[in-house]
Amino acid sequence: MRIILRPLLVLLLAAAIASATGTRSRAEPSRVLSIGGSITEIVYLLGEEDRLVAVDSTSLYPPSAHELPNVGYLRRLAVEPILALAPDLILAEGDAGPEAVIEQLDAAGVALVRTEHTTDIAGVGRKIRTVASALGRAADGERLAGEITARATALSQQARAHPNPPRVLFLLSVGKGAPLAAGRDTAAAGIIEAAGGVNAISGYEGYKPLSPEAAVLADPEIVLVPDRTLEQMGGPQAILQRPEIAPTRAARTGRIVSVDGLLVFGFGPRIAEAVALLSAAFHPGPTSAKPQ
Repeated sequence: MRIILRPLLVLLLAAAIASATGTRSRAEPSRVLSIGGSITEIVYLLGEEDRLVAVDSTSLYPPSAHELPNVGYLRRLAVEPILALAPDLILAEGDAGPEAVIEQLDAAGVALVRTEHTTDIAGVGRKIRTVASALGRAADGERLAGEITARATALSQQARAHPNPPRVLFLLSVGKGAPLAAGRDTAAAGIIEAAGGVNAISGYEGYKPLSPEAAVLADPEIVLVPDRTLEQMGGPQAILQRPEIAPTRAARTGRIVSVDGLLVFGFGPRIAEAVALLSAAFHPGPTSAKPQ
């Protein structure tokens, strides 16, 4: 349902923001709202967490972020609770929304910086630079972006040097019915490739319900799932015994990998750890990529 914010309420909440922020320059925001788990991680990495007035429900790391007020899921935001916090800066991932809410926040005069949606290591560097610049920490952001992407790139090159990269099928549970499988241009495909695997589905972009025909055609050697999906779908055996998965090589060998979703698919500042973790799962042995 589309949220329509009454003009009077917009004016009242916008006035509250002006009162709370006083004459402080936008270059020095003191009441920051972070929308997106990777954004929150970057704010903490920069040591600017004291500026945070709230986060969204995907901000799961570090654990201290749980103590902050929560404005809900980043793709189902509402205007009123956000404006009631009187933020002078909103930092948001590119897929935050709905778009109508973003437009209403902009109309209310709130400074809003959105990072680009990224599915590669270089994009993590750009995300760090964007957040750091918005917080007046551009030089530190440049340094951290360079260090983090260089480390992750080196690990990725090591992982991709392995012969015979495994075919990996990423599944995401969204409730009842068939799980969603990741195609091209997704965070799952990006991290699979960075860790030396091959995304098993290349016939479409985005995420689509997995059909038995698509699973057989993909014939993955490994099934990759977030920890939450593993739990929702009943555990490893329940997944491998599903009609779509049972005929695949992954089911025959029992290869299923469960990971922290934010760490591995969030494309945040822990990207090197994510690459190393998946590389070790894809290429077990003493030559697996290890964080430096």
